[in-house]
Amino acid sequence: MRIAYYRVSTADQSVEAQEHAMSGDFDKTFRDEGVSGSILAARRPGFSRLLDQVRAGDTVCVYAVDRLGRDALDVQATVRHLIDKGVTVDVHGLGPIGRGVGEIILAVLAQVADMERRRIAERTSAGRGVARKALMETGRTHRGKESLGRPFAHDSATVARWRKDNAASIAATAQRFKLSAATVKRYCAASAMSSVE
Repeated sequence: MRIAYYRVSTADQSVEAQEHAMSGDFDKTFRDEGVSGSILAARRPGFSRLLDQVRAGDTVCVYAVDRLGRDALDVQATVRHLIDKGVTVDVHGLGPIGRGVGEIILAVLAQVADMERRRIAERTSAGRGVARKALMETGRTHRGKESLGRPFAHDSATVARWRKDNAASIAATAQRFKLSAATVKRYCAASAMSSVE
């Protein structure tokens, strides 16, 4: 069987870009949406189900090495476990990973992804520090904003209420408020949760 695995870290992201890039005939598809790559692969709900169902002779296709995880050691252990079961791991743009050279290439790519994740965290932290300092000194961040957070495009309750009142689809609501579909979904889910409480 050809099996696809998709993962995105946050609920407002979508696996659509990965699905589009890897368009093909897959016998099964597993997803982890809103699940951080820092969680070990075997502990993610979608990937855990994949591990339970994959068999020797199957091929697991992923968009990129970092979709398997952010921790280089976990990625290598996960791929080695699959290879030991007789499963081929096919990384989009890289091809099938096999024993020997394939494992070496994977190890390097996983280390680079791990290093880049740390560098992004460092740059983000440094940027926040500069913004905080400027905000304290001038009342605005170094980019001229009045706060550190991203301003809300619209009130979530207003968006959810408009969608309900107009029996509108996610796409129509997103177009009406000039929001992404993921944001509309998040706003509607938040509104539904607050009405339950």
